[in-house]
Amino acid sequence: MMAELSAPAQKVVALAGLGDLAEKLAAGERLDLADGVRLLETPDVAALGALANAARERLHGDVTYFNRNLHINATNVCEADCIFCSFARLETGHPDAYTMTLDEAVGRLRSLDGAFLTEVHIVNGLNPDLPFSYYTDLLSALKAVRPDVHLKAFTAVEIAYFAEKYGMTTEEVLRALVAAGLGSLPGGGAEVFADRARRKLCADKVSADGWLDVHRVAHRMGLRSNCTLLYGSIETLEERVDHLLRLRDLQDETGGFQTFIPLKFHAENNRLEKLPEPTALDTLRLFATARLVLDNIPHLKAYWPMLGTKVAQLSLWYGVDDLDGTVREERIYHMAGASTPQMLGRDQLMALIRAAGRIPVERDTHYAVVAES
Repeated sequence: MMAELSAPAQKVVALAGLGDLAEKLAAGERLDLADGVRLLETPDVAALGALANAARERLHGDVTYFNRNLHINATNVCEADCIFCSFARLETGHPDAYTMTLDEAVGRLRSLDGAFLTEVHIVNGLNPDLPFSYYTDLLSALKAVRPDVHLKAFTAVEIAYFAEKYGMTTEEVLRALVAAGLGSLPGGGAEVFADRARRKLCADKVSADGWLDVHRVAHRMGLRSNCTLLYGSIETLEERVDHLLRLRDLQDETGGFQTFIPLKFHAENNRLEKLPEPTALDTLRLFATARLVLDNIPHLKAYWPMLGTKVAQLSLWYGVDDLDGTVREERIYHMAGASTPQMLGRDQLMALIRAAGRIPVERDTHYAVVAES
């Protein structure tokens, strides 16, 4: 059941022509494709926000989660030629290509000199020049330095690539990585599931069904993961909602997704740079719609390095309950033109959340509470 809408909110929702959807949600009925498109098309963002906030507060009250994490992007060499990507370089030797040695990658963690940290987040390009042992050795070395830190590493695209390149099954890849220290999977690489959009955006990497199957296998093995949608490039509103529904279907089957993270398209330094980027209102509509459609995924995250802190703050009233974390040394979105800071300190994050009228709660990767404000 939805949290009860206040009388003023009920009036706003009714005037926006969304009263029937409010009744559907209050009755515990699921939204379908047509409902989701209506929400994404509504000009009344405040009414949509009221509906999403009711769902958010039913799940989490005023709490907003964050963690202290470090990002390591160990290589940007990548065989996949995604036209929206500003991070990857197609081959070793390109002037902007890099691959860290294991010492360099582990040095990112070692340099923190014992500072409190709960998670290392690792996402890379699909580098054809590296052995599988590079990845298992990286995990093992990070664990040797900080055995207490959770390793959230390798997108489903990377896992599928490892399986194909090294002649392994998905389960064999995951078991080897878990033995080396893997704790969970990030949600990147989903992009847009629709075949039409995917053929244009990222035709040479794992299919939508392949991405979903990697997470299916991971969930059956007891691993938790996140999920994403790249929004604001060439996809239609119908394709956005279809993507959400396919995630919801897999969550019904496995229950393994923790968090949904909409990823905003950035146009700088890639082959789609002539496209306009999604507006703040586009972003808020998508967050709110996702909170209402994805009724079985507990958390909705606003990735502040991608959105900027102001839109991230506002999103906390449009369904969002998580702002990610301190995010030290993020490269992927900064190479696409993001002008946000490379990191925010714990106190800065907490102040940002409080200024939005929410209660900051520090979590670990699996949403166990580390500290409350």
